[in-house]
Amino acid sequence: MPDHERPLNPRGRRAALALREAMEGLGLAPDLVLVSTSVRTLQTLEALEPWADTPLVERMASLYDAPSPLLLETLRGVKETVRSVLLLAHNPGIHELAMSLVGAHAMTFANPDLRRLAEGYPSGTLTEYTVPGPWHGLDSGGARLVRYLCPRDLPGDSARDAR
Repeated sequence: MPDHERPLNPRGRRAALALREAMEGLGLAPDLVLVSTSVRTLQTLEALEPWADTPLVERMASLYDAPSPLLLETLRGVKETVRSVLLLAHNPGIHELAMSLVGAHAMTFANPDLRRLAEGYPSGTLTEYTVPGPWHGLDSGGARLVRYLCPRDLPGDSARDAR
């Protein structure tokens, strides 16, 4: 089966549902969802729905296996009126983007979430950032990491529950 057509496995479905609960509990709801057209990212999006306020959803073939610079350029293209974006994309690009957004200088701090982010980005991970300026000005080091949640941090994850 081509990778683009690969569905979420049972653990991925459980992780997406746990992520939905976590996002709802944290009051996180995007104004805009930018999602790869791969089957598993679209299934992840389905698991995260419904939202209290329905976001605009843009399915983008260019996000499939996109490198970090393309993901950053996609975020820079978001309209200034959009307050929050959920980007559903793929590794390694999404991890490289996550690292780039906080900037290399941030890794010198003792923030445990930054250390965990540097160590890896498992499928189904949520990183939340604050972006101080307009989207078109977003650059390396231009965001502050607010939260790093990977599936093992969430209730209902089989790896966490087995411990």
